[in-house]
Amino acid sequence: MDVNGTVAEGFEPVREAFVRNFETLGERGASVAVYRDGQRVVDLWAGTKDVDGTAPWEHGTAQVVRSATKGVAAAVPLLLHQRGQLDLDAPVGHHWPEFKARGKERVLVRHVLNHRAGLPVLDHPLTPEQALDPLRGPAAIAAQAPAWEPGTDHGYHALTYGWMLDELVRRVTGQGAGEWLAAQVTGPLGLDLWLGLPGSEAHRVGRAGRVEGPEPAGGLRARPKRSVTEAYEDPASLTRRAFAAITPFPDQNDPAYRAAALPATNAVATADGLARFYATLIGDTAGAGRLFTPETVDMARAEESAGPDRVLVVGTRFGLGYMLHGSASPFLTPGSFGHPGRGGALGFADPESGIAFGYVTNGLRKTVTADPRAQGLVRAIRQALGS
Repeated sequence: MDVNGTVAEGFEPVREAFVRNFETLGERGASVAVYRDGQRVVDLWAGTKDVDGTAPWEHGTAQVVRSATKGVAAAVPLLLHQRGQLDLDAPVGHHWPEFKARGKERVLVRHVLNHRAGLPVLDHPLTPEQALDPLRGPAAIAAQAPAWEPGTDHGYHALTYGWMLDELVRRVTGQGAGEWLAAQVTGPLGLDLWLGLPGSEAHRVGRAGRVEGPEPAGGLRARPKRSVTEAYEDPASLTRRAFAAITPFPDQNDPAYRAAALPATNAVATADGLARFYATLIGDTAGAGRLFTPETVDMARAEESAGPDRVLVVGTRFGLGYMLHGSASPFLTPGSFGHPGRGGALGFADPESGIAFGYVTNGLRKTVTADPRAQGLVRAIRQALGS
């Protein structure tokens, strides 16, 4: 395998794990980047730009990162809170009066971020065309009754998370989350990371598609236990309905899908863009300063929800907008925070070690939260750190 890029001394195990992904795990095209204390120590890419093509993956090739988007989008309300513009303990309806309908008066901004809002499903799913309209998703949420008493339990809001977060940001700032992120964060920092892909960057994005590989050893496995399998197969389950809030799910290779801004699912990033985003959350990177204060970092990764997840049907842990280290989604250490993307992508930060990580791929596996390719790279970082 012809692997391009560089690794700093001591991080050679990451390159070895990256090569193994191609040799034994069915990888077609991917890149991985790691920062430590604001300095890039891993920058690797290999394979083909398109999952079904022959053109090479280049430095700067980007991919849709699916639910890894959630960790990027979560920075927007947390930064607004940090700047005194958004109270996380205020009712959502304070900013968005229409939201209060059908028993949602007590849903707090915090509940949107920690997956306790009780709104993971839509009784009337949206079509792909409707989902790309920035007004239709929030309107459907406003008309929806909660599936459980808000604040009393948690369940992964796979798609609805994005519409709630986007409308909250729009009501507070006058801009959608993607616009605000581009103007305030990714644009000024020069990150190859977009929530709403500009047409000028579309040529950099590779085609993604399904790939097969050996069964992963952890997380939500390709052959999960019976209760998980049954939940995904039952049309009436919260699991099935949460992932079917858009029916059928859009083609993520469609330029119109990539150009829209769905803060739950469709950010486009390079591995370096994703890793540097997390590096800048926790520290100074290339003299750009840091995005989160230490207090905001602690708030982002403080456990807000833990235990059996009413949607994913396994034990999950969430902070404010971020998944936390656990058996369903292992990161580097218990202090890490970030978000995986269904099928493979992963981004996270680990404040104690100063590590920030980004991995993107065009080969989508059946995994939901713990892809074996990303997990192999994380284990290699542990090896490099001697832990």
